[in-house]
Amino acid sequence: MTPKDEPLNTDKNVHLAVDFALEKKAYALQLIDVRKLSSLTDYLLLGSGRSDRQVQAIAESIRLGLKDQGITPLAIEGLDAGRWALLDYGDFMVHIFQPAVREFYDLEGLWSEAPRVALTDTGQA
Repeated sequence: MTPKDEPLNTDKNVHLAVDFALEKKAYALQLIDVRKLSSLTDYLLLGSGRSDRQVQAIAESIRLGLKDQGITPLAIEGLDAGRWALLDYGDFMVHIFQPAVREFYDLEGLWSEAPRVALTDTGQA
């Protein structure tokens, strides 16, 4: 059975996204479980990059790494500008921000009542 034929394993796939983000030195990673609060998605993965190029590189690392596993996003937004990128995989969404943009949108605050999933590595500060 190829990865495309296998049922979606959200937990495994979102943790793969974490690994691909860390490969490009993403930092301040947070995985937020919104299953009980939203019908839109199950998890939000938030991370930061220090420049336009790093935000783009992190998002591309996730996109290409998951593509190699047969997993493609439903939508991608903001990748060209590099200040913020969104990759929507349906069951989970990935947001990669530059710090000022992350602070402005404050998704952590918006989802403050949602539990955080412990990650073994959240990237360098």
